[in-house]
Amino acid sequence: MRSRRRANPERAMSVGAHLRELRKRLVLVLLGLAVGTTAGWFLYEPVMAFLQEPLTEISGGSSQLNFQTIGAAFELQLKVAFWAGAILSSPWWIYQIGAFIGPGLKRGERVHALAFGAAGIALFAVGAACGVLVVPRAVTALLSFVPDDAAALLSATSFVSFFMYLVLAFGLSFLLPEVLVALNFLGVLPARTMLRGWRWAVVVAFTFAAMINPLPNPVFMVGQALALVALYLLAVGVAALREATQRRRAAAPATAPASSHA
Repeated sequence: MRSRRRANPERAMSVGAHLRELRKRLVLVLLGLAVGTTAGWFLYEPVMAFLQEPLTEISGGSSQLNFQTIGAAFELQLKVAFWAGAILSSPWWIYQIGAFIGPGLKRGERVHALAFGAAGIALFAVGAACGVLVVPRAVTALLSFVPDDAAALLSATSFVSFFMYLVLAFGLSFLLPEVLVALNFLGVLPARTMLRGWRWAVVVAFTFAAMINPLPNPVFMVGQALALVALYLLAVGVAALREATQRRRAAAPATAPASSHA
């Protein structure tokens, strides 16, 4: 192992090695999802109770979930188990992203890879928590338009999909700086290029927030868009700091011999 490291101090990987590493990480991600889905299967009842809480709080009980086919209840439990498993196993598959990037980094940069994984877990958790807080309010606000003398007969599958998609979308949107910093670490996206595209970032952030935010109140949409813009600028700052550190390290060996020679 040590001889390999000495022969390849930069730990350069061939295209085939990258593909094998990617396959390995994808298999581990799928295994983590399988374990999370199994746990989600046994958490089905408390999860469904939480998802239906906005409906039960509506006065008059005029809204209820309906299963339109004989196998809809079973299909719904599978779907809830999968989405719950994706959320529960998020620390695992986010770690796999960092582990895939790690072998391509130098020794000093692997500390940043660990910080990358920890920050990704925290960001996804914060984003998903925001989705969990927003979606029930959105359900209550949207169902408030149902007339008093009418009942909202909601498809259980559609309702759960609406809830889960939004929670995951909120969580994944908060991983934006992780993706940008990862591209910067891989040398694909310089900080200067990211900074030049700030106008497009603002447009994309507001467009995404308008599409994904279900609340009719524009305040929440603007708040989410500004949060995404702030995360984008944070990624630019982290990338610029890393590049500045690399430039200082590259300049140090060049200046040291000159000073000793003098």
